[in-house]
Amino acid sequence: MKVLIVSDIFGKTDALKKIALALSCSVEIFDPYHSEIMNFRDEKQAYDYFSSEIGLEKYTQALLDHINECHEPVYLIGFSVGAAAIWNISNHEMANKVSKATCFYGSQIRNKKLVKPRFLIDLVFPISEHHFSVNELIVGLNGTDKVSIRQVSFLHGFMNKYSENFDQKGYEQEILLLRENVI
Repeated sequence: MKVLIVSDIFGKTDALKKIALALSCSVEIFDPYHSEIMNFRDEKQAYDYFSSEIGLEKYTQALLDHINECHEPVYLIGFSVGAAAIWNISNHEMANKVSKATCFYGSQIRNKKLVKPRFLIDLVFPISEHHFSVNELIVGLNGTDKVSIRQVSFLHGFMNKYSENFDQKGYEQEILLLRENVI
């Protein structure tokens, strides 16, 4: 099985490479910038660049195209906009190549609540978000086939060492759970 990390707006970073190494298996990182290291100075710069130059729809299509080229089952791990891109492709017919996904703080999922995933997908939501009610989103998604939902006591970005919301305890906790899933 191939493990594919789908990055957030920061793209391929040393922090994502560290997550890949921590999983103790062969992991590929998929990002919106074709593996170019962007070195954004902060989240605002990364967000502005992603929004103006890429966008979620283009990123979603690029992910779908990449999965289409895979020759073995894929386990997806997505962060933020990467999680939203995974959610967006989860009901596509090409999704039969995906065995499972874990999606961290995919806040844009709130805009596509009617998606019906074709593969197992674990959604990990933060304790809160600034722009919407996480609890209302969870209630709206509860009961969706093939979807399991967990809400953690950390904030959006807690897995990203470049985020102001990075949380070492949350990071370590989730790395252990991811290791169990990829074995």
